[in-house]
Amino acid sequence: QDSRANNLTIDGSIFNNTFGLASGPGGQTNAQPISLDAIDQIQINIAPFDVRQANFTGAGINAVTKSGTNDLYINGFINKRNQKFVGTMADTSTLTVNSFDVQQLGISVGGAVVKNKLFFFANYEQERRTDPQLISATKNGSSGTNINSRVNADTLTALSNFLQQKYNYSTGAFDNYNYATSSDKALLKLDYNINNNNHASFRINYLNSKRDVGASGSGTVNGARNGSITSGLNFQNTNYIINNDLYSGIFELNSIINRKVSNNFQAGYTYNRDFRSSNSSLFPLVDILGSDGATLTSFGYEPFTQDNFLYVSTLQIKDDVSFYLKNHTVTAGVNYQGFQFENSFKPRGQGHYTYSSLSDFYTAANGGTVTLRQFFQTTPGPGLTDIPVAVTKAYQPGIYVQDEFKALQDRLRVTVGLRLDAEIFGESTAIQNNEAAAFKFIDGNGNTVQSNTGSLPSTQYLFSPRVGFNLDVNGDKAIQLRGGSGLFTGTPPFVYLSNAVSNNGVSQGQTLLNNVKNIPFSTDVRANLPTNAAGLATYNLATVDPNFKYPQVWRTNLGVDFKLPMGFIGTVEGIYTKVVNNVNYTNLNQALPQGSYAAASGENDTRPYFGIKKSAGAGRDSLNRVNYKVTDNTQLNNTDQGYSYSITAKLEKPFKNTNWYGMLAYNYAVAKDLFSAGSIAFSSWSGFPSVNGNNRPDLSLSDNDLRHRIIGAVSYKIPEGKIGSTMISLFMQSSNLGNASFTVSGDLNGDGLSGNELLYVPNNSTNIKFADVTVNKILIPAATQQAQFETFINGTDYLSSRRGQYVERNGWVLPFLTTFDLAIAQNFNIPISATKTNSIQVRLDMYNLGNFINNSWGVGNSFLTQPLQFNKYDAATNQPVYTLRTAYYNSANQFPASATAARATLADVWQLQLGVRYIFN
Repeated sequence: QDSRANNLTIDGSIFNNTFGLASGPGGQTNAQPISLDAIDQIQINIAPFDVRQANFTGAGINAVTKSGTNDLYINGFINKRNQKFVGTMADTSTLTVNSFDVQQLGISVGGAVVKNKLFFFANYEQERRTDPQLISATKNGSSGTNINSRVNADTLTALSNFLQQKYNYSTGAFDNYNYATSSDKALLKLDYNINNNNHASFRINYLNSKRDVGASGSGTVNGARNGSITSGLNFQNTNYIINNDLYSGIFELNSIINRKVSNNFQAGYTYNRDFRSSNSSLFPLVDILGSDGATLTSFGYEPFTQDNFLYVSTLQIKDDVSFYLKNHTVTAGVNYQGFQFENSFKPRGQGHYTYSSLSDFYTAANGGTVTLRQFFQTTPGPGLTDIPVAVTKAYQPGIYVQDEFKALQDRLRVTVGLRLDAEIFGESTAIQNNEAAAFKFIDGNGNTVQSNTGSLPSTQYLFSPRVGFNLDVNGDKAIQLRGGSGLFTGTPPFVYLSNAVSNNGVSQGQTLLNNVKNIPFSTDVRANLPTNAAGLATYNLATVDPNFKYPQVWRTNLGVDFKLPMGFIGTVEGIYTKVVNNVNYTNLNQALPQGSYAAASGENDTRPYFGIKKSAGAGRDSLNRVNYKVTDNTQLNNTDQGYSYSITAKLEKPFKNTNWYGMLAYNYAVAKDLFSAGSIAFSSWSGFPSVNGNNRPDLSLSDNDLRHRIIGAVSYKIPEGKIGSTMISLFMQSSNLGNASFTVSGDLNGDGLSGNELLYVPNNSTNIKFADVTVNKILIPAATQQAQFETFINGTDYLSSRRGQYVERNGWVLPFLTTFDLAIAQNFNIPISATKTNSIQVRLDMYNLGNFINNSWGVGNSFLTQPLQFNKYDAATNQPVYTLRTAYYNSANQFPASATAARATLADVWQLQLGVRYIFN
C-alpha cells in the first residue's frame, strides 16, 4: 500500500498529512512530527475489525503519548554522529565522505501540578544535520573526490562565471556542498481527574522543520535532473528548501455515566503550513542536454518552487458511547472531519528553456538564433496577472455501530459492526471552462466523454461492514485463532482533488513548444507570457469523474498465535486485500494509436505508436491530442483492479522472568496495481512505464511491492549491579531492495512522454536494429552494440527470462540486502537519597555493523534500467532503431556487462552514533 493510505492517530485523534504530499506530517522534511521520547506505546493495525478504526486502506497507526504522574520526572539526551564515525569501504569501492554532522537533543519533564488531580508532561526535541552531496564533476587531471559525473568541472565553472558576469546571477556550487536538515518539535499534555467518573486531557503539538532537497527531474525532456545521478549535475541554487510546520490541539473527555454506560468525546484542530523556499533569485530554469539527449546540467530557479505553498486546516469531532450488557458490549458513535486546503502551485511558472547543447545556450544568451529543444511555461489565465490560489473544502461525517459479544464460555469473542461514511465536497474555487465543456474527449477505449471543470464529485455514501473473531481454542490461551473480513474506507490524498481546482484551463494555461527558433532567451520570467487577454493558446485540465469514490478495499485475514516450550510464542498470519475502489488516471485528450511497429524477423515487438514517430523526443503534437488546444485532460476516476496478499511467520521470546529477548520473522508479500499515483495529476498519469500507452496500463507489481523481508532482534540485559546495568541489542533486516522496470530512453512510441516505454527483450540482439554511435570520440558500430547488448541481457537474470517478451512494470525483483544494527546502552547509577537514584546512560548505536566486520557486507547495489536510447525509426521496415546509452560507457568504451553494480554511498558503509542521556527519577 502507498504509505498515504495509512491513518496516523495520536491518542486516537487524527494526525495525518491529509493533502497527501507525504506519508505524514513532516514527511517531506524527514522529520518525525512527535518525539519518540513523548510516546508511551505504538499500536499498528492492518486488519482491525473494530469499526471505530477507520480512514485507511493500508494500516491504522496510533501512538499513545506519555502522561505525568505524582513523581517528578526529567529526562534529557544528546546524540551525535559525523564523518569521523563512518566507514569508507563499500566492497571494493572507496567512499570519500565530505564533512557531515547529525546532532539530536531533547528533554522531557513530567509531574503533578496538583497531586492526584492535575498532571503535566512536556517534551522538546531538536535535530540538526548536514549531509554531503555525493556526485562530483570530473576534474581535469584527477578523478574527483566522490562518484564522478560525466560533466567537466572547468565547463561548469566557466558557465557559472558567465552567468554571474552577464546576468549577475549566482548559481551556487556544483559539487562538494552539503544538504541541511533541521527540525524543532514540542508537546505539552495536561491530564485532569475532574472526579471519579470524569477524566479530561488536553494536548498541543508543535513542529517546525525544513530540509534542502535536490532539484526535481520531473518535466525534463528525458526525465532526469539533480546532483544524485552521474549523467548530469545541476548547480546548488537550482535545488530548493521544503518547510513543514504543524500546530495541533486536541481535547478529550472520558466519562463513566453509570455501571453500564460510558462515553468518550474528542475535539481537535490541526493546522499544517507546508511551503517551499530557495537560495536562488527568481531566474528562468535552463536545462542543457548532452549529445545523447540526457540532461548535462541545469541552472536557475527550481521548476516547482515558485510561490509553492499549502495551508491545511483540519477540524475533528468524535463521540462514542458504549453500553455494557451481560455478554455484549454495544458501541455507537459519530465522527466528523472538516478540511480546508489552500494550495498555490505554479509549475515552471518562471519559464523553462531546454537547449540541445551548451554552445546553443551561449549563442542564445549572446543574442543569436538557435533551435530551442523545448520551451515550457505555466501562464496565468485570461485577464489575470497571476495564477490564483486554489481553495478546496471537504467534509467527512460518519456514523457506526458495533456489537462485541462472548460465546463458548467466553472462549470466543466476536465483533460485528457497520460503518457509514459520506464524502462531501463543499465550497471551492473550481471554475467552469465553457470552452472545454463543449469539447469531445475520449477514454482509453475510444469512447466519447465530456468534462466539467466547475464542480467536484457528487456526495457518495460508503458502507463498511466488518466481522472479526478471536477464539481461545482450548480455553488455556495456548492457541489463539483470530481473523475476520470486511470493507475498509480510506481518505484519498486531497491533492488529487485540488489538482482539478487548479488546472481548469481558466485559472492557468501552458506554453509548450518543441524545436522552435522564435523564443529568445530572456531573464525576464514574464517575457514569454501570452499577450492575448481573450483566451489561452493552450492549457491543461485535471478533471474528476463526477462519480469518483474514496478508496475502498475488502480485507480478510486469518492468524494463529501459539505458545511453545521455553516461553516462546509463534505466530502465523495471512492477509488478502482486494481493491474495490482505487485511484486511477486517464488522459482524456490522448489520441488513439496511429499504428503499430513491425516486428523484426524472429521477434514479437509490435507495440503501438502515437503521433509522430520519426525522431526521438518528438514531443506532444497535434496528432497526440484529441483537441489541440488542450495539452492534456487528466481525469481522476476509479478502478477495481489490484490486490495484495502476504504471509507472515514469527517466533518471539519476550522479556519475562529472563534477561533476554529474541524475535525472528519472515514476510512474503505480493502487491499488484495499475500504477502508483503521485501528487500531480499529469505526472501520475505520465510517470509510469507501459507497453500500450498509459491509458491502457497492465496490472503488474506495485511500486510498493516488497516480496521478501526477514527481520530479527535479540537483546540481553546484564543484571543490574552497584554501578548500573548494561543492555546489548542487535537488529537484523534482510529484504529485496525493491522492484525496477527496464525502459527505453527517449520517446519510442511517439506519445509525447520520454522514458515511459517498457523494454522489449529480443530473442537475439542481432535481430533488432542499432545505429552507429560515437563514444569518447570513438565510433561504436551497430554490430558492436548488438553484441554488447546481448552480453548485458545475459548478465541479468530477469532480462534473460524475458526473451521474446516485453519486461513487466516493476517486474525485476531486486537483489537482497542484509544489514545489522547494534546498540549498547550502559546505565550508571547516581544515588540521590535513600529512595532516589538517578542515572546517566551512555549509548552507542552502530548502523550497518556487517560492513564494519567485512567491507563487502551490507553493501547495496545500483541498477542500470535504461540501457537503450531510441534513435529513430526505419522508414523502409517500420521498425525502431536504437543506440546503447552512451552515458554508461566506461573510459575503455565498454558497456556494462549487467544491470547490477555495487554502489558506494553513506547507506552502504557503517556509521556510528554516540549518545548521552540523563534520567532523573
